[in-house]
Amino acid sequence: MNYRIKSRIWIESDDGVFLGEGRVKLLKAIQKTNSLRKAAEEIEMSYKKAWKLLDSMNKTAQQPIVVTSIGGKGGGGAQITAYGKQMIATFDSINQKCWSFLDDELKQTSF
Repeated sequence: MNYRIKSRIWIESDDGVFLGEGRVKLLKAIQKTNSLRKAAEEIEMSYKKAWKLLDSMNKTAQQPIVVTSIGGKGGGGAQITAYGKQMIATFDSINQKCWSFLDDELKQTSF
């Protein structure tokens, strides 16, 4: 029988959760759609919750992660900044290293 360890990681600040799998999923959807509203729909999250998460991340981050423009005739939008792209890549890398470490640890057990 094959066993696997499942885990979720997140990064916290003094104010609470800064970045986690759900927030990264939202950022990736924004990167794909260039729209907070479309991103929220794509990951089946309410627009209000998506906005609160994005606002929280931007306020906690050292630099803006996403910049938004107000809608109107031409429509608004949301763009992931270079800093935001780096945050996504860093989180994904840490997450993958965590899973690899846990898999290696499990292989060393006698289950």
